[in-house]
Amino acid sequence: MSSHVARVFSGVQPTGNLHLGNYLGAIKNFVALQDTHPCLYCVVDLHAITVFQDPAELRHNTREVAAAFIAAGVDPKQHIIFNQAQVPEHAELAWVLNCVARMGWLNRMTQFKEKAGKDREKASVGLYVYPNLMAADILLYRATHVPVGEDQKQHIELARDIAQKFNNDFDKPDFFPQPEPLIQGPATRVMSLRDGTKKMSKSDPSDLARITMLDTPDEIARKIRKAKTDPDALPDTVSALDARPEAANLLGIYAALADRPLAGVVDEFAGAQFSKLKEELAELATATIGPIGAEMQRLMDDPTGVDAALADGAARARAIADGVMQDVRAAVGFLQTPAP
Repeated sequence: MSSHVARVFSGVQPTGNLHLGNYLGAIKNFVALQDTHPCLYCVVDLHAITVFQDPAELRHNTREVAAAFIAAGVDPKQHIIFNQAQVPEHAELAWVLNCVARMGWLNRMTQFKEKAGKDREKASVGLYVYPNLMAADILLYRATHVPVGEDQKQHIELARDIAQKFNNDFDKPDFFPQPEPLIQGPATRVMSLRDGTKKMSKSDPSDLARITMLDTPDEIARKIRKAKTDPDALPDTVSALDARPEAANLLGIYAALADRPLAGVVDEFAGAQFSKLKEELAELATATIGPIGAEMQRLMDDPTGVDAALADGAARARAIADGVMQDVRAAVGFLQTPAP
């Protein structure tokens, strides 16, 4: 049995235009987890620069994610909200783990293949070793639980392999814990409102494909009304949703926003037309997302509060990271000046 204290770590990339998929897939779960675990929630700005970012936009987007955490209900006094770049130990541990991880392991990462595509020779080295930095993010706090979307599960498995290899290489069996992925909720994958087979994305050319966290109630309602549908009445079983991606997406979003099991929502709307579902979903979404967006906007209009929360969080994160890094340096054999 591991002797590690239960601790949650998760990160969100500051890529701008936070949308409903980011909220339901990650941030909503963060709020629930803070009642049961000590939590560290990180704006992963080091991950963001694996592809070039405009510096001013990166600063703005980092604040936007932090504002979303706070507006959604994460308490920055009880838990730790920070951005990676203010805790340099992330990069230091990532280098050590680059030397522990094996090329063969990274070559199996499907996300790199998807993101780099045919142009993999032109991808940044950072994009390739990104999963090692993610392992460092988690292991730096000896985190035991990591809320992630399905698409990141493979990276958690890699973090476990890296942790085990480090522990074996340096003969420290319980040095790093084996982090567990937490994949929660009925709508962990929120799909595009224009195409139920594609993930909701900030880069979709159509603005109607996504609901962003800063959309007004009118915009939220309009996008739901215009969401793609099929001609049939809504199905009466969850298994029938497999063949009907648009119905699956809208019912899944409804279930996630209402905090209800999908089966119950399918029962409620069975046989109804899409128009009834859209009307009720628009009402539910504006009631739940609307106030969060308004609070985010208020925080963004005067970012000194957000910056103060991030600075405070970074200081508290470093207090943990510093101790772990000292142990890592000693384990690896780096000569260190003794603390005064």
